[in-house]
Amino acid sequence: MAEVVRPLEPRDIVAPLLPSLPVAAIASQPASAVLPLLSPILRQRVQFLSASSSEPWIRLLSYDTAKAAKLAEIARSARFEPHPVSGEIEIDWDSSTGDVETRFKRLDVETLQALVLLRDLDIVVRLVHCEGDQQEGGNTSGWRVGEVSVPDEPNAFALFGGYATAAEAEQAFADGSKAKTTASIPVPAAQEASDDDDDDYWARYDATPARTPAVKRSPAPPSLKQSSSSQHDNAAQNADAEDAYFAQYDSVQPAMDNHDPDEAAETEGISSGLTGNTVIPNSVPSVPNYGLVHPPTASNEHAVVDDEYEVDHERLANLVHPRPASASSHSSSGGASGSAVLVSKLEESAGRQEQSEFGVKQHVSRSIKSLYMLARASGIDRDEFEQLVKTELDMLSMMEEE
Repeated sequence: MAEVVRPLEPRDIVAPLLPSLPVAAIASQPASAVLPLLSPILRQRVQFLSASSSEPWIRLLSYDTAKAAKLAEIARSARFEPHPVSGEIEIDWDSSTGDVETRFKRLDVETLQALVLLRDLDIVVRLVHCEGDQQEGGNTSGWRVGEVSVPDEPNAFALFGGYATAAEAEQAFADGSKAKTTASIPVPAAQEASDDDDDDYWARYDATPARTPAVKRSPAPPSLKQSSSSQHDNAAQNADAEDAYFAQYDSVQPAMDNHDPDEAAETEGISSGLTGNTVIPNSVPSVPNYGLVHPPTASNEHAVVDDEYEVDHERLANLVHPRPASASSHSSSGGASGSAVLVSKLEESAGRQEQSEFGVKQHVSRSIKSLYMLARASGIDRDEFEQLVKTELDMLSMMEEE
């Protein structure tokens, strides 16, 4: 249940704040007695930003930089000189001539504001009704100062609007809420363009193929079908390349196998060329001269020559035996095709990694922009937003060190 709004008495809130404005135009830190008069948001803004700056803190009372500079000039002028007898800044709060004028406006179900115009001082004070404001251990509700600035020209209430009483503002808000339920609110062109950009960004994820264990899948777009077909072709090429590579070993004589089909065929041909089945005792099969075997010089060295021939044959077989990492294996058509497939896979993986990094960076950038727009809508300027972001980044570095 919403709390009952107490009637506003501008003198109770604005009058205690006025003597602190000339001091605020000089000092960098606010007095502790001023902070309870401020709204929770403005109070945090003043406390946080004044602690890290040596400039006068009066600039923090206004969210408009140009108006803040003009407010500081007015606070230093003779308008804020206290009365020599009472020691207070003279303002006729009960005047019927309109020296003090107040307007009320309800922005939403939780926000009720009032704009107080002080014509003699040429300043405006925006008040906010706060419920359950916790300050100095208390939990009270009432009017607080939300901003101190200078009036707009030529009409101080041109942008604010508002009504003469809080009851009229409440009734106008209730009537407007009923009207909004039956009428659509036009969307600004800038917001429509922003929504289109967001739709294009998230639409990129809709084109990403799903990787779920589901058996039944919805019909894929043509682009996904082509991608699936290309992956199938690459798999087939890999299989052909492996078959071609291992086929090289079919015609290779193992080094540990003493039976050589080629040698047996050659020996059989020599034997069949002789008359009958006569075999020459000291004949030795022809061996290529690699500098490893010397021809025998006597019949009694026949056994030694046979041993050297077997050793040389094993070394020769080891020299021509193809290896997976040798140049001969890569020179074949199967090796070239396998290398091309490997390069294609690496390029495809790098492309997916780059696309993923691009999506993450875009998401972080849009998140920061959204947070900045939200901060501006809440009344937080760019300096304060940058300070908040910097503080959070410093906290992250402390967490990484731990």
